[in-house]
Amino acid sequence: MGLRREEEMISTGKKIKVEQTGSPIRRHRSQRATLVGLGLNRIGRVSELPDTPQTRGMLSKVKHLVRILEAG
Repeated sequence: MGLRREEEMISTGKKIKVEQTGSPIRRHRSQRATLVGLGLNRIGRVSELPDTPQTRGMLSKVKHLVRILEAG
């Protein structure tokens, strides 16, 4: 049931545009891995991601290192 709901959210085309604003230096390795998973790895890099609960959870983990440019 969870996979179907995720597919529905992706098919609706909702996207979030995110920019990295902070450095992963001196941060826990899991935060750096989360940034890499989001398609970010340098300050100023922008990534467009599907608006899913999984993406929202990853963003909340590194909210001090990223800025949401557009939602929806």
